[in-house]
Amino acid sequence: MVETPTADNPREPDISHENPARRAEWFGHPRQLARLFTTEAMERFGYYGMRALLTLYLAQHFLFSDQTTTGLYGGFTALVYLTPLIGGLMADRYLGSKRSVKFGAILMSLGYLTLCFGGQPAKPYAMIDGQRYEVVQQGTGEELKQFVVDNGAQLQIKGNEDKSVSLLAPDGTEARKIAPGGFEAQGERNPFYTFLLLIGLALVVIGNGFFKPNISTMVGTLYAEGDRRRDAGFTIFYMGINLGSLFSQILCPLLAVGMGSWGGLGWWAGFGLAAAGMLVSWTLIQFDGGKLNGVGDRPEGAPANRDYVIYVCAILAIPVAWFLFSNLMHSVAPAEGTGIVGYVANLPIMGKIMFGTFLVSVPGILIWSFLKGSKAEFQMMIAAMVLITFNTVFWTLFEQAGSSLTLFADRNTDLSVFGLFSISAGQTQFFNAAFIVLLAPLFSMLWNGLSRKGLEPPIPIKFGLALMGVGAGFLFLVWGAQFAGPDFKVGLWWLAGLYLIHSVAELCISPVGLSMITKLSIARIVGMMMGVWFLSIAVAQYVAGMVAQVASVETVGGQVTNLQVSLDTYVGVFTAIGWVSVGIGAVLLLLSWPLKYLMHGVK
Repeated sequence: MVETPTADNPREPDISHENPARRAEWFGHPRQLARLFTTEAMERFGYYGMRALLTLYLAQHFLFSDQTTTGLYGGFTALVYLTPLIGGLMADRYLGSKRSVKFGAILMSLGYLTLCFGGQPAKPYAMIDGQRYEVVQQGTGEELKQFVVDNGAQLQIKGNEDKSVSLLAPDGTEARKIAPGGFEAQGERNPFYTFLLLIGLALVVIGNGFFKPNISTMVGTLYAEGDRRRDAGFTIFYMGINLGSLFSQILCPLLAVGMGSWGGLGWWAGFGLAAAGMLVSWTLIQFDGGKLNGVGDRPEGAPANRDYVIYVCAILAIPVAWFLFSNLMHSVAPAEGTGIVGYVANLPIMGKIMFGTFLVSVPGILIWSFLKGSKAEFQMMIAAMVLITFNTVFWTLFEQAGSSLTLFADRNTDLSVFGLFSISAGQTQFFNAAFIVLLAPLFSMLWNGLSRKGLEPPIPIKFGLALMGVGAGFLFLVWGAQFAGPDFKVGLWWLAGLYLIHSVAELCISPVGLSMITKLSIARIVGMMMGVWFLSIAVAQYVAGMVAQVASVETVGGQVTNLQVSLDTYVGVFTAIGWVSVGIGAVLLLLSWPLKYLMHGVK
């Protein structure tokens, strides 16, 4: 029993001025951690549930080409990592973390709800040598067949290994053969629903900018400076991310596209469940019953009359994000022979901004460090920039999960689970979250055990192992592709194996990244270095979309025209990026010794 302090008991401290709710504990941590843990879990439930659907939604409902689908997906995830730089700044100077989180939750909820309104599926058609033909589809799933309507006759579409297209008469004979490049699949989309799609994505990225950085800040305020529970508290908090994503990546695709013979309720149901999760997250903060009083309040001295100005500016940023997405959709590949100049000139506006900012900020900060810092500080900054660059490569390849790997799961993976039932392509993304939940405690014990013995690998070696690991995951899947059946589909467990290897690689690099930046940066610009760190991840997300575009295959009505060509294309791309990643990781392992010298004892 806790003894109540009184004036007659001078040995007990006077805490009558404290809020008793702040002294309550949850597994040895401040009680408020439980509410913030649940808030983050529900927010991630919404985000990862939506992400599990997005690529398939773009390809199958709106009938965008693979190039447009993966480019748009990459641009979306890039802005998800970029907008928190602005949202964090607004919270630090004006709004406070709590107001920012609530505002961001509202915008994200509206974004997911907007995605529910996709209208009727786009109507497929084909351009053959410049002439438009109607496309009709018969059957579903494995029995789906697609036909070009030519003068009233239905000619079945069959893609060939040389990337030409054959149109087959009802008796199976080839009525017409179209040379590679002469057949272009398109989709007739309602402009209004396409507009709503981009507005929904814009609402999500802007809302995420206010929510994501500030919920973590609120967790940090629960602990006094020097409180040894802080790291453990953040470990518990981040477990909420993986728990939320784990369940949503099962449930949202289940409602949207079903499982096995059940066809689901429709895309609207999956996005609606994501919106419901986000609304629960907002409710936990908005109606906290006073449990979060004093947590994440407005900064001392910050003017209250700026709130609505910030809210209005955030709303006005929605058309800006819409414009960037629209520009991504309409970007064209550079003509052959134009070289690097032509490539850069044809980059979408988002690409020019991201690459330009990153290429200017990295050498700019290093020059400033050389002029203003000591020799040791300059060397530590060099090490930080080298690791940031390698980190960009890692996330570029790791983030194929939501784009090319999801399309691979949909097209070239046997999704049967021991022959008992089948999962959907979107649900395969849950493997990563499941493995992180299972392996994170083991890795924590591993690093702690090695640290006590003085054997824990330094940061560059962890980064190098992560890069080699992400490459090994792709090569593992390529190995499994050799055992594809006559339907050109790989067993589900080969894809699960890739995610297992990638999860191990993630645990080598993700937990140490932010800590590394704070330790290596010059104190005066640590905030700027954090910005560069998140900018590097945003660039990685954008480049991930570009890499996925290389794996683009010909589709009609959201379905590939030749599964063998599809499998060969994915295997070729995954082989290339797998070996490149292993090679880059090996280079970083060789650089670990000079980097260790430049880091001056930072571990």
